Amino acid sequence: MDKRILEHALMYNRRRFLSKASLGIGTVALGSLLMPDLFNGHEDGPQRIAGIPDFAPKAKRVIYLFQNGAPSQLESFDYKPKLTDLFGQELPDSVRGNQRLTGMTAGQSSFPLVGSFTGFKQYGQSGAWISDLFPYTSKIVDDICIIRSMHTEAINHDPALTFLQTGAQQGNRPSMGAWLSYGLGSENKNLPAFTVLLSRGIGNGQGVYSKLWTNGFLDSVHQGVQFSSGEDPVLYLKDPKGMKREERRDLLDNLAQLNELSYEKLGDPEINAKIQQYEMAYRMQAAVPEIMDVSKEPDSVVKLYGPECLVPGTFAANCLLARKLSENGVRFVQLYHQGWDQHGNLPYEITKQALDVDQASAALVTDLKQRGLLDETLVIWGGEFGRTNYSQGKLTADNYGRDHHPRCFSIWMAGGGIKPGIVYGETDELGYNVVKNPIHVNDFHATVLNQLGLDHEKLIFKHMGRRFRLTDVAGNVVKDILT
Repeated sequence: MDKRILEHALMYNRRRFLSKASLGIGTVALGSLLMPDLFNGHEDGPQRIAGIPDFAPKAKRVIYLFQNGAPSQLESFDYKPKLTDLFGQELPDSVRGNQRLTGMTAGQSSFPLVGSFTGFKQYGQSGAWISDLFPYTSKIVDDICIIRSMHTEAINHDPALTFLQTGAQQGNRPSMGAWLSYGLGSENKNLPAFTVLLSRGIGNGQGVYSKLWTNGFLDSVHQGVQFSSGEDPVLYLKDPKGMKREERRDLLDNLAQLNELSYEKLGDPEINAKIQQYEMAYRMQAAVPEIMDVSKEPDSVVKLYGPECLVPGTFAANCLLARKLSENGVRFVQLYHQGWDQHGNLPYEITKQALDVDQASAALVTDLKQRGLLDETLVIWGGEFGRTNYSQGKLTADNYGRDHHPRCFSIWMAGGGIKPGIVYGETDELGYNVVKNPIHVNDFHATVLNQLGLDHEKLIFKHMGRRFRLTDVAGNVVKDILT
């Protein structure tokens, strides 16, 4: 045998052989042209066909208005007049049980009960009790589903926040948006499937980190893209000064050829992911400036969201951007609003926080409904856990704080096949334990995926010999809240 032929043959390993062989299969090649995402995923993971749901979806996309720091359910959507009657009295041991406490109240010798400083009224056909701090939300009560029976095991911010965003209390897992990007792909090739917007209120702001919108072990194309309020909404998106768009196109074409050669040799799927990211950045150069421009929004929209929607970086501005991103096909828009961690001075701080978010949150639902988009857009509002029914530290008639409370908290959902105008779940008269229709974080995730046409037990990625899911090994779809 010719020596050169022998050397060439020895260069082939199993991965190169399979890669080369696949190029000769006409049907596979045709499939890759018709479905560009057909072969996304690592070699040890199941090859899910992105964009093909398991069943007919009710929602196409999600906007998650995450209230970072955990707003008190007792000052928002879970009215407990009994707490007002028992002001200053001790939390009964029979109610508390053996619950773990945080380091901030474990040393307290007393746990005095405290009711809400603000009033509540009933609204809508359901007669839902809504705090006076949320007058705009009260106007959309017939469009939302208020859930009062959420619960979690995590008692500190970082694991609880990570759990709600990724399905695990530890890091390095794909976030909800990354899972949806992996499972459903993108609706708009000029924009990422998953975007992130940040804002901050007056209160104690718990940090948010990029691990909350990470792709984890999924391909990096599924990672969330953070949009900032500065001059460059996406960092490093602009071309260097002096570079023309045609020159950028030539550069990317040449770079893609080099990367394709590397992929042919190494077979590393991250190389293909990088090619896709470069191309996405190129397309975003034209799409993002138009999305970020709110100057053409009519006065009626500005009035709906409030004047702060024209101030970049505010919660109101981010809600308006969320609508624009969503209507342009972004699969998952994640907002984080920091400042809800009221361990002290709660009456003052939560009043300011509610003022920051109430009008814009309600406006987003109304805006989507007016545009005919609410039915296909799932909107979620809530934090990572609840707050205690007893005061942390000193209790006075007009000032108090509340510690972390994982046993029950409230969220609301709207659109996307969720029953409107209902209140689901119930806590005891002291607002400490769930007594009816509990919903665990795993159940919440299973339900969200279900509304987008994904079976949470089938949305799997094999990594390091294990099959991973957003819902891990638990979770049930909460069918009672579905239309």
